[in-house]
Amino acid sequence: MARTRVRTPSLLALTLTAALISGCGNDDTSSDGAANAGQPHEGKPAVVVTTTWEGAIAKAAGAEDIEVIVPQSVHHAPDYDPKPSDLATVAKADFVLYAPFEPYAAKIKEAAGSKAELVEVKLDHDPDELKAEVTRLAGLFGTEDGATRWKEEFDTEYTKLHKDLRAAWPGGRSPSVVSQVFTTWAAELAGATVAGTYGPEPVTPAQLADLSAKKPVLVLENAHMSTGTVLPDSGASQLEIVNYPADDLDLLAVHRDAAAELKKTMAGS
Repeated sequence: MARTRVRTPSLLALTLTAALISGCGNDDTSSDGAANAGQPHEGKPAVVVTTTWEGAIAKAAGAEDIEVIVPQSVHHAPDYDPKPSDLATVAKADFVLYAPFEPYAAKIKEAAGSKAELVEVKLDHDPDELKAEVTRLAGLFGTEDGATRWKEEFDTEYTKLHKDLRAAWPGGRSPSVVSQVFTTWAAELAGATVAGTYGPEPVTPAQLADLSAKKPVLVLENAHMSTGTVLPDSGASQLEIVNYPADDLDLLAVHRDAAAELKKTMAGS
């Protein structure tokens, strides 16, 4: 299997690259990206993604040439303001992947021009949602075989992690958790009982009282939108769940890391 080549370009590298490739493109790509929407891509497509999350889904779908615009070090990716050199990278892509909640999506669309095929991606670690996106992107990229292999690996690993976490339930019972709305997938992974959710807006005093009254054992906070201790004085253990993969674009690592944190925290409950 070919080695995945993932590039997270620096601004200087992007600027130089844009200068060198200005006016160049893939002769096999239609000048009208919209006309090719939904059609499988021949060959190995060049994929530009806004964040590592979209990039990891593209990699799982079988893409090999992936460039990430927003550095993984940016704690809250939607706050990133793309530079002109970042946008120049978009113009040479076959596919550009973005999420609708990213405020710079309009800039990405404009920069893509008529060459790249713009693909809106649903970012979710729920197994069914995640595999559905991987399947959809593989259909666009023409990389179904790679996606099938990844899904088989994911199912095996997810089943193992889920079983391991169930065995770690405090007292042998499903723990009651309060979860930020974008981290409920981690509760599902643990087989936990979601007593309530909050966010993405700050927790109000009324919500604080209501959620605390549910007496959760755990609070699953979103590491990328953290506002500190969510339920102070509730006695619940709080852990931060990371949604964005590292620069290696490994989706399975996100699930493994969450499972490790959940198991450690449940052991101390």
